[in-house]
This record gives sequence, C-alpha cells and structure tokens, in this order.
Amino acid sequence: MNLDRAVLAFAGVMILISVALVHFVSPWWLLFTAFIGLNMLQASFTGFCPAAMIFRKLGVSSGCAFK
Repeated sequence: MNLDRAVLAFAGVMILISVALVHFVSPWWLLFTAFIGLNMLQASFTGFCPAAMIFRKLGVSSGCAFK
C-alpha cells in the first residue's frame, strides 16, 4: 500500500465513523465530517496533509500525490 491509498483509506474510515456518530450520537458530529472534507479540499490545493506526514513517518512508501 502506498501513501496515497493509505491517506484515502484513512479519510474514508474517518468519514464512515463520523456518519455512524451522527446516526447514533448527535447531529453535531456533522461538523467533524465537514472538517474532514475541508481538510481533503485544502490538501488537494496545497499538497499539505497531516495524515500523509504521519503515514510517511510510519514508513509508508510515497505515492504520486504526496511527494
């Protein structure tokens, strides 16, 4: 698994968790979903992604999106 797939998988899992929290706990968890979406949007423009930095430090090989 390369860095791009790891970041996308992590974002997908976080969104699914936030959807479950909205359903079972409170609609206020939609703010968490919005935060994840905004972070993905800014990463697409700036290339700065905290999750990619963490995965890189954990030794995940680089992909083409986060070099």
